[in-house]
This record gives sequence, C-alpha cells and structure tokens, in this order.
Amino acid sequence: MSDDNTNGTPRPTGEDTGAENLPGRRRRRFPGISSRAYEHPADRSALVALRKLSGFDTVFKALSGLLPERSLRLLFLSDSVRVSDAQFAHLNDMLRDACYILDLEKVPAMYVSQNPQPNAMCIGLDEPIIVVTTGLIELLDEEEMRAVVGHEVGHALSGHAVYRTVLLFLTNLALRVAWIPLGNVAIMAIVTALREWFRKSELSADRAGLLVGQDLQASMRGLMKMAGGNHLHEMNVDAFLKQAEEYEQGGDLRDSVLKILNVLPRTHPFTTVRAAELKKWAESRDHQRLMDGHYPRRDEDKDTSVTDSFRQSASAYASDVRDSKDPLMKLVTDIAGGAGDLGGRVRSRFGGSGKSSGGSGRGADASGEESGGSGEAKGGPSAT
Repeated sequence: MSDDNTNGTPRPTGEDTGAENLPGRRRRRFPGISSRAYEHPADRSALVALRKLSGFDTVFKALSGLLPERSLRLLFLSDSVRVSDAQFAHLNDMLRDACYILDLEKVPAMYVSQNPQPNAMCIGLDEPIIVVTTGLIELLDEEEMRAVVGHEVGHALSGHAVYRTVLLFLTNLALRVAWIPLGNVAIMAIVTALREWFRKSELSADRAGLLVGQDLQASMRGLMKMAGGNHLHEMNVDAFLKQAEEYEQGGDLRDSVLKILNVLPRTHPFTTVRAAELKKWAESRDHQRLMDGHYPRRDEDKDTSVTDSFRQSASAYASDVRDSKDPLMKLVTDIAGGAGDLGGRVRSRFGGSGKSSGGSGRGADASGEESGGSGEAKGGPSAT
C-alpha cells in the first residue's frame, strides 16, 4: 500500500460506486456512507438525538476529561504494540482497508495488547483508538479478523465511544452516591437504558464488520469462535444458529424472566443472538440495497429527523415483540391483541397444566406451549 501513515488519510477513493481490488479479493466500498446505513434502529435513534443536542460535543468532551481516557492512551502507547507497516503489518493493512471501504476520513491508531482473553475495543471521543488482544489475534483467521477490525471501525464511524464514556461516568457516579436514598436507583435506571443502547450498538458494529469483510460465513465463524474457542473442526455454524433459535423460543415464562435478568448487566448481546441478528440483517432488503449502492450519506446527517428515527426505533421494537417466539413476548402480543382466557395461558406458560384452560379453541394454543418442563431444564445453563 502506498500510505505508510496509520493516522493519515486513507487511500484515494477511486470510483464512487463499484468494487475495488482490495487485498485478498474484490470488495465493494461505500463512499460517503453514513453510519445510519448500518445502525440498528434503536442505536440510530439515540445517536441522531444526541447529535442534535446543542453543545453536545463540548459536554461530552468535558465528561471524557473526568475519565482515565488520556491515561489509557498513554498506557497503550507505553505498554502495548502500535500497529503500523513495521509492526503487525497485516493488521495495519486490514485497518486501512476497513477505513477505505467505510470511507472513514482519518485512520484510528491501533494497538495490540498482550492478553490471552480474546477482546477488541474502540475508545476515545476526539481521536478514537482501537485495541485488540493477542488472544483474539491467535483465535481468528484473516477473514474473521477483518470482520472484527471492521466492527471496531464501525464503532469509530458511529461515535459509539460516547456510550462507553457516559456509561463509565454514570457507573462511577452510582458508586459514589449509593448512600443517598433513591439517588443510586435513579442513576442505575439510566445506566440500564445506556446498556440497552450499548447492546444495540454492538449489533450495529457487527453489521459494519460485515460491510467491511463482505463474508457472512467469516463473521459467523468469528462469533462462534468467541463462544467456543479455536475448535472450528468441532463446531458447525448452522448448529450454532439453531442454539439461538432454541434460546429464544424455548422454555416458559420463568425462563423468559431469567433471560431478561441475565442480559440486563451486560454491555454485549449473547453471542448466539448476535450471530442470528447478523444473519437476519444480511438476508434483508436493507442490506441488499446498501450493497447495490443505495444508502444514506453522512452529508445528509444534519437533516435527519429525530422524530422519524424514534418512530423507526419504536417500530423495530414492536416488530421484534410481534415476531418473537419467546413465551413472554408471545404473551405480550396476546394481551395486546385482546386474547381470551389469559389466566389459563399464564398458568400454562409458567409450566402448569394446559388442560385446566378448558377444551375451547384457546386450548390448542395452551397445549402448544407444553415445553415448560424441557425449558426448565434449559434454564440452568442459560444463567452463565
């Protein structure tokens, strides 16, 4: 590659549409693409609203100064390996290719940190930096790693470091005001909402990784390895995706409650769920249109309607509830639809006998949920 400056401008853009001859094989690039093109609706609505706030940049830069962001920069610079043409050159190529494909104007600095735990992150508001661990490099092959690098570049393009910054700030604040009656409760309510946004931002970044790698199977393998380690010969993508389906639709209402409790403290969705969500998006019309060159441009971001973004977010959540096979979500749909014999349905979905609901037409629905016993057996492992 002609550009040997990891913090400089990406390579010339060439044609505005069409595939470019990038290393490995031909990949399409997306000149001027807005992060709205790949963001999950819930993530997008939050970001659009934040970007519309007057003084937004000033406030959050001030907040970032209260956190050890500068300290972290110095730590990685002093105790990790900075990616360049001279060090981890193959990662440097992937990074610049990812920025080229997503048309990120400035290539972030990237560091490799010695840590056996597979992980990657993007931090920083003014000048984002990407950090990957040696455990991740050793776990993934080239195409899987390319998707991860694209994932982190997607975080940088979207400005997701804002979530991380505010989340850290409020979490630290919650610890300091824990002695104040109701003070901690109020802050933790905000933290819970931020974690939900953060989980959706991870789904957005997974999509960005797919746009960069343009290899769905590689993205699937990478997520599968994150769950099961470097034993690809012992694993199967289709079977892995079936786990996600079983997780969503299995069990009864008790399992549904446990799922909620399990996910609330997490900043990332469960791995099988991420794989299923990415596959669903890859097969969608939105993804196909994007690959055909029809996508929102970032120079249009300032004209984006906050109301429309929140409406799309609400519609996405409603669609998730409507299409979900989870027992609790199905019950919510039944209630919204005015379903009869609600008491019998609740008893059935908590593992009780569906026969008590009578022999009416509704009884068929109740008997259709007789997986309570088997779902109960599955509930144990799901807590880990």
